[in-house]
Amino acid sequence: MKQSLQLRTSQHLALTPQLQQSIRLLQLSTLELHQEIEQILHDNPLLERLDDPLDRSVRLLADGAINNAPANGEAPAPGQEAQEGAKPEGESMEDGADSGGGEADADWGGEGGGARSGDDEDGRPQLEADGITLREHLAEQIRLTGCSARDRALAELVIDALDDNGYLEEPLDEIHARLPGELDIEMDELRCALALVQSLDPIGVGARSAAECLALQIRRMAGVPLVTRRLALQIVEGYLSWFAQREYSKLKKALDCDDEDLREVQVVVRRCNPHPGAAFASNTSDYVVPDVIVRRAKSGWAVALNPDVMPKLRVNTLYANLLKQGRSESQMGAQLQEAKWLIKNMRQRFDTILRVAEAIVERQRNFFSHGAVAMRPLVLREIADTLGLHESTISRVTTQKYMLTPHGMFELKYFFGSHVATEAGGEASSTAIRALIAQLTGAEDPRNPLSDSKIAEMLGEQGMVIARRTVAKYREALKIPPVSLRKSL
Repeated sequence: MKQSLQLRTSQHLALTPQLQQSIRLLQLSTLELHQEIEQILHDNPLLERLDDPLDRSVRLLADGAINNAPANGEAPAPGQEAQEGAKPEGESMEDGADSGGGEADADWGGEGGGARSGDDEDGRPQLEADGITLREHLAEQIRLTGCSARDRALAELVIDALDDNGYLEEPLDEIHARLPGELDIEMDELRCALALVQSLDPIGVGARSAAECLALQIRRMAGVPLVTRRLALQIVEGYLSWFAQREYSKLKKALDCDDEDLREVQVVVRRCNPHPGAAFASNTSDYVVPDVIVRRAKSGWAVALNPDVMPKLRVNTLYANLLKQGRSESQMGAQLQEAKWLIKNMRQRFDTILRVAEAIVERQRNFFSHGAVAMRPLVLREIADTLGLHESTISRVTTQKYMLTPHGMFELKYFFGSHVATEAGGEASSTAIRALIAQLTGAEDPRNPLSDSKIAEMLGEQGMVIARRTVAKYREALKIPPVSLRKSL
């Protein structure tokens, strides 16, 4: 076959770097967005941030002195007033032609920080002291017992084997097997060390199972009658699975007791803490910051962006002026263009989020007025067609973006859901059906809870055609136990 050169022309869609950045910023969550911005600020000196989270922190000068002036240029330190006739860095670019997008591109997201208050408590971040751990708490108690060094070492060995909930998951046999033989430690010594740990605060620590943890607490619980304490110990040590599954008929037959006795035991068991060491865990809660806020207004429901999650960015004026005068390197020209792209894409990101949120609120007005039971079916394509956007764009906007409403905080995807047919030929949202199931189970008689079939029948009386297995699926999604576990004495 003879080789030859051929020239062909074709058209294809190419994603420019600016468009790729716009798509990437759109799908980031608030936390990921701020991390991305911090990285860009570190790499691009022509971009600066007005809302510096550290502008009220204590800063050190070159000579080691403390500079209490904010970092955003509001009150420059002595000797910094004159900078060779240059403008303060806080000013925006005035030349719209050179900025490539007007004043909005050069300084988007708000004005510089206002004047600081003279209050001494205004600008110093408070540092939280480290909390004591479960191991430290138990070790301190061991030192106060006055036991021998050998017993204390064995007790600390047991403490080191506890998990975050205070349970000893590793058997004593395995702990004893790991000990060096030359120490000549007997198994009884290890059992005594475990008993010493189980006598410490919090009560129930050192237990090897949930039954043992409850039994330790019941034995030391004050104000419990002897008969009730004995029956409670029998149940948690021998029939805890029946008690958890609410097999009350089997318990009454096996223990020869009545409903009143079981009710008293139930009160005692509920006073126990199945995770005694969880109070000392160092896990901190993660709080979600909303991207949009919905408030009631005179004309209806008003949607606004949360200013706390909108970073205030602008082009550094000093470097931009150097570029105008031709006194900088060519690489800074590319960085200037990247800074303008980022400012424009940030504005476009929040504008798109606001448009999508307004469209959602417009279609879910009944939800904001009456709650989840009034939610209507909604799909991504409906919002996409309304705004003239692609369905994938709506999916990116509604992922990990949150809305603060009078009914709580919800992810934007929460307002989208499938539909269930009604007898009248209409449609009901699956979210509304889940809310109705939660209402029905919340108002049921604890002695005679509603089964899935009964809930499906009650929903059918309201015109919603729904099968029993669908009710069971929604109930499990709401983390509502089955009928056997919701029954009480």
